[in-house]
Amino acid sequence: MPPTHTALVCVALPGLAISGELGQLSGRGLDGFYRGGRRLLSRCQVRVAGREPLAVQARMTGADSARFVGTLRVSQAPGPDPDVLVERTRHAAGTERITLRNATLRHLRLPVEVALGTDLAELGTIASGRAGPELPATVRDSGLRWATAGAAACVTADPPPSDALASAGLLRWELDLPPSGTAVVELRVRPDGAGPLRAAGHAATSPLAPARAAGDDPRVAPLLHAAVADLQALLLRDPAHPADVYLAAGAPWRCGLSPGEALAAARMTLPLGTRLAAGTLRTLARTQLPGPGPQAGMIPGPRRDAGPLLPPGCTGTEATLLFPVLLAEARRWGLPERETQELLPAAERCLTWLRATVGDGTYLHDPRAAGPARCETQAHAYRAALLGADLLDACARPGATELRQWAETMRSAFRIDFWLEDHGGGRPAAALSPDGRPVPHLGSTAVHLLDTGLLGSGRLAPGLLDKVQTEHLARLFGGPAMDAGWGLRGLGTKEAGHNPFGHRSGAVRVHESALAVAGLAAAGYEKEAAGLLRGLLEAAAHFDHRLPEMFAGEQRAAGSAPLPHPAACRPAATAAASVVLMLTALAGIRPDAPARTVTLRPVPSAPLGELGLTGLRVAGAPFAVRISRLGLAMVEEAADGLQLGV
Repeated sequence: MPPTHTALVCVALPGLAISGELGQLSGRGLDGFYRGGRRLLSRCQVRVAGREPLAVQARMTGADSARFVGTLRVSQAPGPDPDVLVERTRHAAGTERITLRNATLRHLRLPVEVALGTDLAELGTIASGRAGPELPATVRDSGLRWATAGAAACVTADPPPSDALASAGLLRWELDLPPSGTAVVELRVRPDGAGPLRAAGHAATSPLAPARAAGDDPRVAPLLHAAVADLQALLLRDPAHPADVYLAAGAPWRCGLSPGEALAAARMTLPLGTRLAAGTLRTLARTQLPGPGPQAGMIPGPRRDAGPLLPPGCTGTEATLLFPVLLAEARRWGLPERETQELLPAAERCLTWLRATVGDGTYLHDPRAAGPARCETQAHAYRAALLGADLLDACARPGATELRQWAETMRSAFRIDFWLEDHGGGRPAAALSPDGRPVPHLGSTAVHLLDTGLLGSGRLAPGLLDKVQTEHLARLFGGPAMDAGWGLRGLGTKEAGHNPFGHRSGAVRVHESALAVAGLAAAGYEKEAAGLLRGLLEAAAHFDHRLPEMFAGEQRAAGSAPLPHPAACRPAATAAASVVLMLTALAGIRPDAPARTVTLRPVPSAPLGELGLTGLRVAGAPFAVRISRLGLAMVEEAADGLQLGV
């Protein structure tokens, strides 16, 4: 798999533009322009007067664009100063603008050539190292064209080149630059016969509110700005129902629908409005498995690696349990009643699947034969039962009592069966094996025990752990074995199989770290929450405020920087959505739109000092809140008639 940690990844799905810091698309690794998972152009190398410009800067200018600057000396005059500045602005939509600036006081006539090539490979083929050789080109209009079985791409240039050589893949110009003047060449990369890219994130109306942050900590403003931009860039439309949008999991590797992550990201972005949640729920409701049979009502999803100590898990189980939770919480944030009723049957089928799968047992096991009962799966199932029961009651539907009774039974058993006593006070087991033996390692998946869900009147659902157990878990998350100083490790340093780069065995995963921040803050463990929060903010600054899905869990030290994971998606939907979750958790925003109330439970210690959040949405209207340095919250903008809860 080609590394991604040094790449500049421009995203406007289904378009991508990926390149290294030198700016030239080399034809190697991941370099290229992509559309819908296929590489349209892999090589784009600019030469001026027969030489490549000297790269001096490369930076992202937005989620979907990057700017590369190089310099050239074309004269024999003595001195260190360059004569020509070459600026390349690259967009995920499939355009590249090449601007040459004459820095001298004399007229320059410069030969410029652009070498182009492509393999038209699919991203999965590139990831596995099986991309083929470059295809032969043909001259087409003002550019070049390549074709293979089932795919074709073209590059057109404005102004048209003075010469086009198909055999060499070359476009050539002779450009005149007056003193201090400029000349521009624009390239457009498209599938043959296709029009301009119509990215879902560039629509006239967005499902995501343009939230902003400001305050004492200067990192929060660029962090939230980048997060919202990345979320916009990762939006996709359901092809059969283009009004419905959802989030792709991340770029470059997972630019399609991953049900569990799409639901989790939509849930964390509810403070930006409910339209994304509604589109995600409608899209996944259409994938729900029909009955009869043991999988009836389940939302299918791929298996996911769980590290060296457990077998791969079923993301379909996670998605099925998240569906009713997202619908219940979206209703509290302001999802219109009509849309709630429309989606209610699919949520009921998810809850029916849950009860049918558990049957007369206590725990929800992996769907495969003799699968373990995972700790995080029980947390998902318990939360789905409580919030699902709340939703059924609110909509006058049957089944709530049975769900609550099972949840209570499971909670009582969980506190005994899953809790491992030790000299430090104990900790939760990662899973129960098929024969009931606990799997003892401590990992970040235990954060789901702190993510209890939102009920009415600003109340959080009760958790699976009791107060003493929650306190022990909080201390473990705040200790050096789990807290890397940059966020929460996926697996503690004292556990067998720990690997700081292991994507499920020691790396810091931003989503789980953010869940820990929010869960610890809600449970009153401010010190531990603040430590993880500050670590993530410091890490984000090293990643130019664009957090990857994960990075190495090396211990933070004075003067150190977080180590990137070479295979991490960046941007990633859950990482970007985690920023929204963490900042709104500091304000403790708990809406109940059907009751026309919003309750605020800010973190009393105000770990980031004064913080203002504007451009949020509650009950379908703009919402703004400010937290003072004393940890007091004040609503600055809200929907008409929205009352402050007690």
